[in-house]
Amino acid sequence: MQPPPSNSANGIPLIFELGQAGRATDYLEHAKPLESYLPAAALRSGLPLPDNSELDVVRHYTQLSHRTFGIDLGFYPLGSCTMKYNPRINDAIVARPEFADLHPYTPDELAQGALEAMYELERSLSSLFGMAAFSLNPSAGAHAELGALLIAKKHFKECGEAQRDTVIVPDTAHGTNPASATMCGFKVLTLRSDARGRVSPAELRRVLGPGTAVCMMTNPNTLGLFEDDIAEIASAVHDAGGLMYYDGANANAIMGYARPGDMGFDLMHLNTHKTFTIPHGGGGAGHGPLGVAPHLVEYLPVPVVTRDAHGRYALDFDRPKSIGPMRSFWSNFAHAVRALAYLYANGSDGLKRVSQLAVLNANYLRVKIAEFLATPYPERCRHEFVASAQRLKREHGVRALDLAKALLDHGFMAPTMYFPLLVPECLMIEPTETESKETLDAFIEALRAIVATAKENPDALLQAPVSTPVGRVDETTAARRPDLRWRPPP
Repeated sequence: MQPPPSNSANGIPLIFELGQAGRATDYLEHAKPLESYLPAAALRSGLPLPDNSELDVVRHYTQLSHRTFGIDLGFYPLGSCTMKYNPRINDAIVARPEFADLHPYTPDELAQGALEAMYELERSLSSLFGMAAFSLNPSAGAHAELGALLIAKKHFKECGEAQRDTVIVPDTAHGTNPASATMCGFKVLTLRSDARGRVSPAELRRVLGPGTAVCMMTNPNTLGLFEDDIAEIASAVHDAGGLMYYDGANANAIMGYARPGDMGFDLMHLNTHKTFTIPHGGGGAGHGPLGVAPHLVEYLPVPVVTRDAHGRYALDFDRPKSIGPMRSFWSNFAHAVRALAYLYANGSDGLKRVSQLAVLNANYLRVKIAEFLATPYPERCRHEFVASAQRLKREHGVRALDLAKALLDHGFMAPTMYFPLLVPECLMIEPTETESKETLDAFIEALRAIVATAKENPDALLQAPVSTPVGRVDETTAARRPDLRWRPPP
């Protein structure tokens, strides 16, 4: 098999193409050979390692880092994913040696400060979202979904209602909802939205029955619309003997104004990377606190941080009805500290301000973008909204994908595409509360110009992006025949 051509881009050769024999110098006079550090089995004589100076290596990796787009470089309007700015002070706090160097097996009596931080976060979240208690144990939102459904399953089994095997999931829910239900062995019943993009109480009642276990809802939903019949919906599910589950991925739209517990939800999770500015993505461990109503507290994952009458904190593992631990150690402690720092910095008034700005920014974008691109649900949204390129596709052959790719050439990350599935040629846009009006205006004008190009010269968009290190990828070939390793040219 012939090796692929050079992967050089923008005139910057790859590090393997820079090397020349003898170019590297020993900065340390008595440097030890690799054999002094690595076992012989880990060394490969045939590995084509380049011979480069330290300066070449530093420049190479610095240049590569500049090709990676991130929130520190530009606007990231991924609907539902909430890619907002993370205040650096939160990272500075969690990096303090008192937190960063604390071993997870430290005895409770020597870790009182860390346990207090976890306790304060749990109590704050319970108050803010109207739950009786939270577990900080799950590592992500979807992980907490799994835990919530395991709680529901155990609850019904102990109540003698093991026949409840169906989870109702509206078509405006997040995609992890049906996946989590299936992993727990539940049947999934998809509920179609009405013309308003919401769950119809009448349609819901039609599918409720003795087999109903849980109704999983996101409110506001993935169209950015608040489910204004939520009290009636919760009452109908409870009358049928089921539980209500709240997907808290969109909690940054209601924080400080509405509480899922008051809406009638029995279980919920939070994505702290969305609402509380925990770093998002990167493949690392996440953080998904799991909240429950009073009648489900005893099922929460262990351990739970408790405080006795003398103010001493402890990890409580003695929970006979608990579903057990969901991860190693006690929680993603670093993220818990970040979330608590964010809560303390904002306070109750500041958290309401976060919600206000998230909703204001989304509606500003929605109204401006509606001037040149269809918005299927034109009413006031919450933190995000959906636009559709269906007419552009029908009249000019330009898809939502083409608009998204063209935005990359303008220096913006593309919005979420083709989700939720009920909106054809969907662009799902969430500006978050951390973006300025100037940034939003620049995004609007870029998208306006792209739509104008789509009407006047649609072929120009079909090759976008053309200014990025990697251009338009053949997605079909990439999926079926992925090139997973670099090989040096002959």
